[in-house]
Amino acid sequence: MANQPTIEGAELRDRIDQYLRESGLAGSGARVVPLTGDASDRRYFRILTPDGPSVVLALHAGPIEFATLPFANVADLLQRVPLPVPAVLGHSDALGILALQDLGDVTLQAHLGAATPAEHAALYRRAVAFIDLLQRRGAELQPAHRPAASPDGYLPYGVAFDVEKLTWELDFFVRHFVEAYRGISLSASQRETLTGEWAAIARELASEPRVLCHRDYHSRNLMLHEGSLYIIDFQDARLGPDTYDLASLLRDSYVEISDRSLDDLIAYFCALKGCEGEPALPHLEQSSLEFRRRFDLMALQRNLKALGTFGYQTTTRGNPVYIQYMPRTLHYARTNLEKYDRFARLRELLASHIEELQ
Repeated sequence: MANQPTIEGAELRDRIDQYLRESGLAGSGARVVPLTGDASDRRYFRILTPDGPSVVLALHAGPIEFATLPFANVADLLQRVPLPVPAVLGHSDALGILALQDLGDVTLQAHLGAATPAEHAALYRRAVAFIDLLQRRGAELQPAHRPAASPDGYLPYGVAFDVEKLTWELDFFVRHFVEAYRGISLSASQRETLTGEWAAIARELASEPRVLCHRDYHSRNLMLHEGSLYIIDFQDARLGPDTYDLASLLRDSYVEISDRSLDDLIAYFCALKGCEGEPALPHLEQSSLEFRRRFDLMALQRNLKALGTFGYQTTTRGNPVYIQYMPRTLHYARTNLEKYDRFARLRELLASHIEELQ
């Protein structure tokens, strides 16, 4: 993962001022407030105006081509679902700027601390229902009459969590968490063992029927605005297992979800979709058990990848904020490694180096 160019100082402010002038916002006494960004090369600013609603500007590292921008492409697709996403209010290709609807600062993660148990449950059921809607409508909208990656198609239909991508993510965990962050040196035989374990996990996940996935669906990418949930950070959407977004949401590194809530929400999702992914199991109870097994496998892969991301942010990008989320993520990984006999060798290997997995 290469370091991205950054935008700083006077050049950044000049671009903002030029956009404000071109869009007519400069003359309204607009005030520019920096916002906390994500892990990408984009920078975000809130534009406060005395006469109208605030606007968020997303500044890219350089010029953009809005017509081919993944964010714009996927936003259009999600609006057709329809799912609630921030509206695009304007853009400047030359300045590399998108103007977006301001959804405020309250993520689902931030809101949960003040939510009652009933509000907490209702928000998560709504978020789970969004996944079901995305999968069902995503299948209906998938173009059957032309290649998915054709110029007039939606980008997510042309990319998927295949064996190569899933394996790369597991190797990312080894490079950036095991080796770089924890400073562990693996022997040649241990690397060979991990290669075999990763291959088995990746093959199974990649062989499952593919549905439309947000790709990073968790409490930091769901915003609460005027009582409604909105979805953000969706530009990397792609096809993947029907458990992917659910595992991202319910085995979220940023939020603790009780075992009872986890069981209830998985059951709710199964009720919405009928556990259609298990046609060989005619009884709902059996189908639900098989879905849970697939969910746990997906959660394990997703949590290991998250640990790799946290290690990368800490050691390569000098951003230690993610260290606080490592213990919960390791706990999730240990739970699934212990739960299934098939992971006995993998757990033994990882636990020999990582105390939290012992």
